[in-house]
Amino acid sequence: MKTRIIVMMAAVVAAFNVSCAPKKSVEEKLAEFTEWNQSFMESYREGIVALADDADAAEAYADSCYEVFFNYNKEALEKNLDNVVGFEALKNIYSDLEDDDLVEILAKFKAPVEGRDSVFVASLKEGVTSRRGTAEGMMFTDFEVDGVKFSDFIGKGKYVLVDFWASWCGPCRREMPNLRAVYDEFHGDKFDMLSVAVWDKPEDTVKAAREENITWNQIINAQKIPTDIYGIEGIPYIMLFGPDGTIVKRNLRGSAIRATVAQALGK
Repeated sequence: MKTRIIVMMAAVVAAFNVSCAPKKSVEEKLAEFTEWNQSFMESYREGIVALADDADAAEAYADSCYEVFFNYNKEALEKNLDNVVGFEALKNIYSDLEDDDLVEILAKFKAPVEGRDSVFVASLKEGVTSRRGTAEGMMFTDFEVDGVKFSDFIGKGKYVLVDFWASWCGPCRREMPNLRAVYDEFHGDKFDMLSVAVWDKPEDTVKAAREENITWNQIINAQKIPTDIYGIEGIPYIMLFGPDGTIVKRNLRGSAIRATVAQALGK
């Protein structure tokens, strides 16, 4: 199976290793950029379907593909800070850029910023501000949804792993087995979990939570309230909070979830 993944990735990289010729018009650059991303996603989806019977292989393939996708868009972004191609590339990868890198990139943009682009840039700047105000090592910020407070669960003497998710989010659903395993292994006097449904219809959340066998605490119908506060641009977004409410770790995924919880609990 590993050989199969390598062959598939080699085909993806070879098929989309497109170099940018000099002196192209913005229109030509945008057309090439758009075609690359569309073709890459088509190839990616075919690869994922081919690995549907092996979850571990599919995850490894997805990670490898995203690295290619990210690098291509990062290069396109850095080469097109004066035109729309840069904005389109930024939209594809902004959620995975470090805040310092994002601030530096936004400061370098020379392309006209108007209309929807201005709203997008303003949103990115607000997100950076929110994340810096809720960085690791800082105390949690409370919020309330339909009479339920975040502080009803956080800062109560336990480590709490919080999963911000939505029923329609495929990556969120794929993280559920990892979360369930962590809950089953560590739940007790020192550790608990909380799922917070964002950007979702409450009835869809309830249905999905039942399907995913979520037996830990939940906050439903939070919408944009916590994501604005914590500067969350994409989901799933998983955070670990300390017994006193201190933010221990942000943006956990995959095997890092268990490793971080185990380390915090001294296991």
